[in-house]
Amino acid sequence: MSIKEKMSLESEIKQLQFMLRDIPLENVIDRLSLEQRLEHATNLLGNFTEQKDPKKARLTFRGTPVIGSHGIVADFAAKASLSFTDAVAAVAAGLSDQLRYMGPIPNRNLNQLLITGTAVGSFGFEFEIPCCDSNQLELLSEPTMAELAVDKVKALFELSATGSDDEITDLVDEIHPRAVRKVYDFLDQLLQNNAWCGLEFKDTYFKYQDIQQLGVSAQRLKAENIREDKEEYSGEFLGILPTSRNFEFKTIDQKVIRGKIGPEIEDADILNKDYLHKPVTTTFSVIQVGHSRPRFTLDNLQDVIRLNNSN
Repeated sequence: MSIKEKMSLESEIKQLQFMLRDIPLENVIDRLSLEQRLEHATNLLGNFTEQKDPKKARLTFRGTPVIGSHGIVADFAAKASLSFTDAVAAVAAGLSDQLRYMGPIPNRNLNQLLITGTAVGSFGFEFEIPCCDSNQLELLSEPTMAELAVDKVKALFELSATGSDDEITDLVDEIHPRAVRKVYDFLDQLLQNNAWCGLEFKDTYFKYQDIQQLGVSAQRLKAENIREDKEEYSGEFLGILPTSRNFEFKTIDQKVIRGKIGPEIEDADILNKDYLHKPVTTTFSVIQVGHSRPRFTLDNLQDVIRLNNSN
C-alpha cells in the first residue's frame, strides 16, 4: 500500500465516522452498511505497511523526429526508449558491483522502467521507477538501485556536456565503463537521428541545449576517449581501509597511488593482514577520461605478488 492509499483510507474513515454520527443508533439497517465499510477500512489501515510511492522520470526529445508537443516518429521513439532503459539497467548493475565486461546485464528485470504516460513540453515519455525488489520492501529512506541509476545517467549527461574530465572520470569509475558505453549508445542513437533530449528526475532537470552540445557529450563518452588499461607497479601497501575499500600504495620510486578495492575481493582486510608494508608487485586496473587524473582499482588478490625478499 502506498502513502497516497493510506491517506485515502484515513480520509474515508473520517467521512464514515462523520456520517454515522448523524444516523440514530436505532436505525440499525441504515447504519449496517456504513459500519461494515468502516470496519473494512479500519482493518486495511491496521495492516498498512508503508512503501515509497514510485518515482517518476521524464525524458523529452527535440529535433528532427519530434513534432513539437504533438508527436514523435514511432520507430525513433521505440529505439530511443529501449536504449535509455538499457543504459539505466547497466548503470544499476555497475553501481551494485555486479556488472562485468561481457555477458548479460545482471538483475535487468529488477531495474526495468515502466512507461506510464507522455511528458509534456516537448514530446517524450514519463517513466515509473521500480520502487522495490519484488521480494522485499525498501526502507523509505533508501533509494533503490534503479533510482540511483537514473540519477547517475542524468549526472553523466550533464558532466559530459559541461563538466571537467576529472568529474567524468570519477563517475565512470563509479558506474563501470561498460555502463558508460550504454549511455554513449543512447546518445549516439539520438545523434544519428538529429535529436537531443532532456531528463527530469526528483525535481531536477538537465536539458541539452542543441544537437551540438549532445555531440560534445557523445564524443567525451566515446570508447576512444576513455582509457582502460592494466599497469604494474612494485612497492608496498601503506594502508587499506576495509569499510570504504580504499588503499594507498607506495611505489619503489616513492610515488603514492590511491585507489579502490574491486568487488572480486570480498574481504578487503586480508590486504592488511598479508601484504601491508611488504614488498610486492601489483597490477592495477586504470581508468582515465581525456586528460583527467587516472583512477586505480585493485581487481583481485591474484594481481598481488609477494617478492622473494619479503617475510
